[in-house]
Amino acid sequence: MKWENNRESDQIEDRRDSPGGFGGGPRLGGGRGIGLGTIVVALVAGWIFGINPLTILGALEGGGLPAPASVEAPAVRTGTPGDDMGRFVAAVLGGTEDAWDGIFRAAGAQYQKPRLVLFRGATPTACGTGQAAMGPFYCPGDQKVYIDLSFYDTLRRQLGAPGDFAQAYVIAHEVGHHVQNLMGITDQMERQRARLSQREYNALSVRLELQADCFAGIWAHHNHQSGNVIEPGDVEEALNAAAAIGDDALQRQSQGHVVPDSFTHGTSEQRQRWFRTGLDTGDVRACDTFKTARL
Repeated sequence: MKWENNRESDQIEDRRDSPGGFGGGPRLGGGRGIGLGTIVVALVAGWIFGINPLTILGALEGGGLPAPASVEAPAVRTGTPGDDMGRFVAAVLGGTEDAWDGIFRAAGAQYQKPRLVLFRGATPTACGTGQAAMGPFYCPGDQKVYIDLSFYDTLRRQLGAPGDFAQAYVIAHEVGHHVQNLMGITDQMERQRARLSQREYNALSVRLELQADCFAGIWAHHNHQSGNVIEPGDVEEALNAAAAIGDDALQRQSQGHVVPDSFTHGTSEQRQRWFRTGLDTGDVRACDTFKTARL
């Protein structure tokens, strides 16, 4: 991926130097601490069953439920980071800004840029305490994307999805949730939560996540048109990442079988196909996963 061609966003909050910490919860490293493999199990189970990964970590460690995490006020540096990974994230975010700014402007609207927060371990958010074990996430309460860059090690080593374009796809997917928030889709989802059974809400959640995958494809489409960022093998990296985090793949990895009614993000095939739809068309209208009969 020719990410150096992208404008680097200044909408970065770098909290990686913050003390943070997990308070009385599970320890990471040292003594009877929890290794990366255990964190991956907690991450997978959390995605599948909607359980806070810290609860799973506490049970796996043998200490019962963890105490609430205590996180100190973060030390924040804003602007473009100086390290290579920080610059990469800023360039990907800049590419999403340019793509969505043009799309919104063509529709007669103004795109509101999200902030992207880099952190280590844990950090406060408007949605509660963000934990590295949760993986990257978007918080509509403060319109920020959160990512602990150690997730990229998990993506590469544990989930078998290496490559810089795979890493960029993860960011573009979370920015896709920001776009959904700006479009009012997130609020519509929340209004449905109390009216639906868990099974029905899971099915609706799949449509939300697949649309974010399609929006990630739109980012790739417009960035390649404007900056020729896609190199040979890049699309395969993104499709491989989409397959690695499909509900069916994660369930087979964690429990050996799949439970479709518990899916919240879509199958590997669905995630790949909707990313490809956005990439091929570059059209928001093609990403209406809520009206299509075939996911």
